[in-house]
Amino acid sequence: MRYPQRIVCLTTEPTEVLYLLGEQARIVGISGFTTRPAIARKEKPKVAAFTSAKIDKILALNPDLVIGFSNLQADIAASLIRAGVEVHIFNQRSIAQMLSMVASVGSLVGASDKAAKLIESLEFTIQQARDTASQLPAKPIVYFEEWNDPIICSIKWASELIEMAGGKDCFPELSQFHSAKDRTIQASQVIERQPDIIIGSWCGKKFQPEQVINRDGWNTIPAVKNGFIFEIKSADILQPGPSLITHGLKQVQSIIQQWASAQPHHKQGN
Repeated sequence: MRYPQRIVCLTTEPTEVLYLLGEQARIVGISGFTTRPAIARKEKPKVAAFTSAKIDKILALNPDLVIGFSNLQADIAASLIRAGVEVHIFNQRSIAQMLSMVASVGSLVGASDKAAKLIESLEFTIQQARDTASQLPAKPIVYFEEWNDPIICSIKWASELIEMAGGKDCFPELSQFHSAKDRTIQASQVIERQPDIIIGSWCGKKFQPEQVINRDGWNTIPAVKNGFIFEIKSADILQPGPSLITHGLKQVQSIIQQWASAQPHHKQGN
């Protein structure tokens, strides 16, 4: 069986996976937003943004497979399909779906065994986080903000990372929604939920904690009063590839452990 030899990755996640599998020689083009691994940006030509791509440049690379992510790339995919290119668009929104994506990418390039080992390693890290979380004195309420205007929160995989690390998502009921517009909230709603920890990761721009602190009424929120406001870079927690576990989960875990260390010793778990 002949597997794809010339792959274009429209987003950073398949690039990350192919490098982790040792199959990066197959990649002939990447997204300009690729962050992991850093060397990919030096080695591979950039032919796509996120919701736009240079179709002519992609076709000039003569790809035998194009891999992307999200319904937001449907128009790019359609253009390439009309041009006769084989396209696979993933739409992973949870940790389980991310792991399934790793398995699928491995299968697509004939590296299923290596993909299985990678998944096993990621699952081991997840289990370690759960075991550590089981020792926490209490579960903090964690508010995760992925955009500030309008305020958007509770993307499913971030909600799951919070739970794995021993916290409770501030708006768990929103994590079921794929679309960002369905996860918009008002600032007053966060005040009502009284989170213990605030984590900001504004997609594509630097988180501004002072802006958060100065929102009307937010000085009453425990996270603000106690100084538990943190940033996790979007490359570590908003790109649904293995880095969610290798970088995102570990940072969420560290933040929750810091919070736990600051709690009175008599506080009991819930």
